[in-house]
Amino acid sequence: MTLRLTFLVLCFLSATSLIKAEDPYLYFTWNVSYGTISPLGVPQQGILINNEFPGPNINSTTNNNIVINVFNNLDEPLLFTWNGIQHRKNSWQDGMPGTNCPIQPGKNFTYHFQVKDQIGSYFYFPTTGFHRAVGGFGGLRVNSRLLIPVPFADPEDDYQVLIGDWYKSSHADLKKMLDGGKSINRPDGILINGKSGNGTDKDKPLFTMKPGKTYRYRICNVGIKTSLNFRIQGHSMKLVEMDGSHVVQNVYDALDIHVGQCLSVLVTADQTPKDYYMVASSRFLKEVFTATGVISYEGGSGPPSPQIPEGPTGIVYSLNQFRSFRWNLTASAARPNPQGSYHYGGINITRTIKIVNSATTVDGKLRYAINGVSHTDPETPPKLAEYYMAPTKVFEYNSIVDDPTPESATKIVVKPNVLNATFRDFIEVIFVNNEKSIQTWHLDGYSFFAVAIEAGQWTPEKRKNYNLLDAVSRHTIQVYPGCWAAIMLTFDNAGMWNLRSTLWERHYLGQQLYFSVSSPARSLRDEYNVPDNAELCGVVKDMPKPPPYTI
Repeated sequence: MTLRLTFLVLCFLSATSLIKAEDPYLYFTWNVSYGTISPLGVPQQGILINNEFPGPNINSTTNNNIVINVFNNLDEPLLFTWNGIQHRKNSWQDGMPGTNCPIQPGKNFTYHFQVKDQIGSYFYFPTTGFHRAVGGFGGLRVNSRLLIPVPFADPEDDYQVLIGDWYKSSHADLKKMLDGGKSINRPDGILINGKSGNGTDKDKPLFTMKPGKTYRYRICNVGIKTSLNFRIQGHSMKLVEMDGSHVVQNVYDALDIHVGQCLSVLVTADQTPKDYYMVASSRFLKEVFTATGVISYEGGSGPPSPQIPEGPTGIVYSLNQFRSFRWNLTASAARPNPQGSYHYGGINITRTIKIVNSATTVDGKLRYAINGVSHTDPETPPKLAEYYMAPTKVFEYNSIVDDPTPESATKIVVKPNVLNATFRDFIEVIFVNNEKSIQTWHLDGYSFFAVAIEAGQWTPEKRKNYNLLDAVSRHTIQVYPGCWAAIMLTFDNAGMWNLRSTLWERHYLGQQLYFSVSSPARSLRDEYNVPDNAELCGVVKDMPKPPPYTI
């Protein structure tokens, strides 16, 4: 009897400890619909989440499980991606057309992912068609756990700032323009949290600060084409985090933020108590577009000065600013150990992949490409085709080579672009931009070390200029005209991961590819099975499910 009682107690304690050990869950229900919005003073159709534009912010903590039930009330298929969230072992939740069948109109789908071993500032947006151009985006923050030291004092408050370019045309008209072989050209304006600063509520504060207090501003460029510069009238900004990494805390008067990038700054309310403008303005365009938003001091009086601080000009300013960014080697990130305990500079490179972007016409229509291949999404997501052991029915691997010839930029083929990658290889990627406009690239599923950006052509001798000590670990990098950029990373996250231009017309017209990072073990230690609730489409819709991965 005593032994049996002891056994039951031990079982109870074991079960209790298992329950307590599971990380917390956050549940959300999203109703996605069309609605009329007027961010530039002209009524237009936007995409709302729970009747909100921009969408609701997700406030989470490291290792939280996030469960979002998405109801698609649009008249078109829909997917969401979580820009910068790595989805360890779980590309099934990435929300790209290469990994997921879309949510059909009138249907719903539940995303379930964990923000495993991450901290920082991110955002989400719709990936289907050209939906991103008219809304459906919002902030996603991952706070540090209480037991992990953060390299700055707790701010008085934590604010989300979503900046981006904006078009007055509907997403359908923009898509029709691209399908017809034309570019969407320049934007019509800039928004800060869905407002241009020129409407009837232009003097209504976006944020309030108490005199003498310090605030954290998380700023993300959620636009579709334009690099932006951000600054706050009369205030300096201390940079503390970028794309999920703590950085050396330099102080700036203005910061360039490229499409898809997020960063955090600390701002102290140390000026005369009144109102001030925050400003977002376009970069690298002949015509400068500007948006403003009001920050109000609590108890202060007086409108913002009409003297808007001027933004920087030219590429050199932006390039030098990139070179000033440094990884904070002594700060902890999601885990207690310092970020700098990972010595990426001492790892041997096993593969070098050169990514060359290009623009040309195919059958008289504009297309963008990587190494001569302009990606098109097949009906069956390549990840599903791969899992169901039927990739040859949908796509072929390795349509591009790692070191393309100059001729490949002029001979474009339109087809799915899927590149095999060896699990746990440490690789170097060189982005080459021979065009006259800036490029910005994002890689799902990973962070990488942005070790260099330089003008001219890359050669192996350029490696001597790499920052092999404290380059920032991030997920998005810009490449200036006539320049190259180098990144380094380990392919240690099995799955199908999208490498894309964040400039959405280029992405839509083919400037993207998928890395297939497969574990030969087909083990749950490396990758999760397809979720039970996954939508099936294309050639796998009626196929029997293959044997699941096991331990």
